[in-house]
Amino acid sequence: MKIIGSVKEDLVVEKRISITPDTVKKFTNLNFSVFLEKKYGEHLGITDEEYKNNGASLYDSAKEVLEKSDILLKVICPKSGEIDLIKNKLILIGQFDPLSDKEILNKLIKKGIRVFSLNLLPRITRAQSMDVLSSQANLAGYKAVIESVNEFDKAVPMMMTAAGTITPAKALVIGAGVAGLQAIATAKR
Repeated sequence: MKIIGSVKEDLVVEKRISITPDTVKKFTNLNFSVFLEKKYGEHLGITDEEYKNNGASLYDSAKEVLEKSDILLKVICPKSGEIDLIKNKLILIGQFDPLSDKEILNKLIKKGIRVFSLNLLPRITRAQSMDVLSSQANLAGYKAVIESVNEFDKAVPMMMTAAGTITPAKALVIGAGVAGLQAIATAKR
């Protein structure tokens, strides 16, 4: 049985996680074992118990997970210290930048590690279920409007009160990609 593993990300840089309790259940149904570092999703309110209940095995250290995994899921590139712990011929899946992560990626490739960067997948219909960029762009468009409203000094929606009517604020969204369309929809709401 192949082992899918994931360790905690550096929370200063990245708060997202690669595996949720729901994905643990999907992986175990496909006859994979799932190994996670303890307190893996704690910062997002996901307990170790939730992972265990869905079939994950939890380990005290990242070292144990990295040494045993056949497939490693990471949101961002592994740190230099993790490279020596990762076994040769492993499959590494995540979001990596071939320019800023070049040195680490080259070390991984020299170890025979097969690296798959999901943000480099072509954005075609067949690959939509693996599209990591659109979901993040959606969130960015939403958050851009929320943060803009927070900085704005006036009320944003139209308000009709006994004292009179406050006209709604106007928003200018530049771009109509995934983030822009979500920003437009959020601003209209």
